[in-house]
Amino acid sequence: MKKKTIKFIVPYPYDIAPGQRFRYEQYLDILEENNFDYELLSFLDEETNKILYKKGHTLQKVVGVLKGFLRRFVHIWKARNADFVFLFREATPIGYPIFEWILVKVFNRKIIYDFDDAIWIHATSSQNKLAAFLKSPDKVKKICKWSYKISTGNEYLQRNANEFANSTTKAILNPTTIDLEKKHNMLHEHNPNKKPIIGWTGSHSTLIYLEMIIPILKELEQKHDFIFRVICNQNPNLDTENNLKSFEFVKWNKETEIKDLSELDIGVMPLTADAWAEGKCGFKALQYMALGVPAVISPIGVNKKIINQEATNENGFLADTETEWKEHLSFLLENPQKRQEMGTLALQTIQNEYSVKSNRENFLALFR
Repeated sequence: MKKKTIKFIVPYPYDIAPGQRFRYEQYLDILEENNFDYELLSFLDEETNKILYKKGHTLQKVVGVLKGFLRRFVHIWKARNADFVFLFREATPIGYPIFEWILVKVFNRKIIYDFDDAIWIHATSSQNKLAAFLKSPDKVKKICKWSYKISTGNEYLQRNANEFANSTTKAILNPTTIDLEKKHNMLHEHNPNKKPIIGWTGSHSTLIYLEMIIPILKELEQKHDFIFRVICNQNPNLDTENNLKSFEFVKWNKETEIKDLSELDIGVMPLTADAWAEGKCGFKALQYMALGVPAVISPIGVNKKIINQEATNENGFLADTETEWKEHLSFLLENPQKRQEMGTLALQTIQNEYSVKSNRENFLALFR
């Protein structure tokens, strides 16, 4: 049987961006097993990606983006005969979706459009304010109308994608998943005798969400002895800037990421109630839970589906108010046995609903 070909049109190089790693990269072996050939076509090269979110480097960024546009002409030529084009987020970070238009209208390719954030809402980092001005506001809506299939990370994104899509295209719910066999395969070691670690992981762009729980952690410090670990690519210096005595910074490292996360006793995911947060796919919570770590998270968007707070089957806690955050974190700090029980149920949730294995056929169905 002749192999079908897939061209992945993506923003970043391989094994760098979390969104790409957990939306499609961890399924590449499965595609090979099912008679697909694929090629990853990245807009940014590795050198540009390293400085993209750092202050300054303006000339290097401009040159890197221009090189990306030139590469895209090569990429769409390569994709002209592909059976499927898997487009993650967008072909280019700025401007009109001209490359997507060429793929569909000129080469008549089948685009599978995948996104895991409310990317039709502008949320550009402070380091790249110019990019917001250059973005095409209706890009997502146009690409949805042109797409063969739309793959979305949660029901909120799915509803909006269906509003944008044409009459013959329906958005598919394709949740962000965790590879429990090859990646998140180091379970948390329960030790009630060690100082508990409350942890948060994320990129520099999401550090802002920590502001809402810093006063809560300060209050907890007066009654409990714990460590608050932040795993990130940038040090927020909460010990000096916010006088948080329990603060510990661990620089994110691809090689040690799972080990660093598995050492947590409690994971947190605070979010603000807005449209951008509504589109998030609960990735932080999924990472904690996949390692058997119970999570306390804001009841925003898909988080309300991931966490089951029923008395007989608690796999974590939802915390909306300051009081709820304090109560849930205090309870878990004081009850190591409950942490272990909830962590076990959390892992079962990932195994059954948010693992690569459980979502395998759903992902493959995108290419049928």
